[in-house]
Amino acid sequence: MNELVRHQEICRQFAALLSYPDGRAAERAAACAERLKGISAEAHDFVGRFSDFLGASEASRIEEAFTGTFDLQALCHPYVGYQLCGESQQRTMFMLKLAELYRQHGFTPGNELPDHLSEVLRFIGSISDQDCRLEIIRDGLLPALEKITLGIETENHPYLALIKALQCFLTETATPDSDRLAAGRQKECLS
Repeated sequence: MNELVRHQEICRQFAALLSYPDGRAAERAAACAERLKGISAEAHDFVGRFSDFLGASEASRIEEAFTGTFDLQALCHPYVGYQLCGESQQRTMFMLKLAELYRQHGFTPGNELPDHLSEVLRFIGSISDQDCRLEIIRDGLLPALEKITLGIETENHPYLALIKALQCFLTETATPDSDRLAAGRQKECLS
C-alpha cells in the first residue's frame, strides 16, 4: 500500500472515530491503532489509550463522553471553521469554500456541516491532490485541533487522547516543513 493510500485510510478511520459513537467504535479504534504501527508511535499510543477507554466503557458512557466533550463545551466544538473563526461571517465563508472544494473534487459530504472534523477528514481521506490536502491540514485541521485540546480540561480525558493522536499523525506525516508549522502559519480561514 502506498503512502498516500495509507494516509487517506487513516484519515477516514479518524473521521469515523470523531463521529457520534456507534457499536463499532472499539473495532474502528483497534483498526486505526493497527494502521498507525510503524507510522507514528506517539499517535499509536494515544489511540491505544482511547481504545482502552472504549473497551472498558458501556455504550452510554462513551456517548456521554462524546456529547459532553464536543456538543456541550463550546471550546471543543468539532468544527474547524468555528475553531478558526468563531461564529462569524468568516466561518460562513470558510464553509462555502469547503463546499466548493468538495464539489470540485467530487466529494459527497455526509450529514454534518462541511467544517465538521469528520467531514474534513473524510474529504482529505478521499482526494489525492497533495497541495489541497496539505493546506487543509496545516491551515485548518492542526490549528483547530490545537484549540480543541486547550478546551479539554482533564488531561486523562479519552477524547483528548484521540485528538492528540490525530494531531501527532497529521504533524508527523503531512507536515514535513516543521519550521512553517512551528511558526504557526495560518491563513485566514483558507481564503
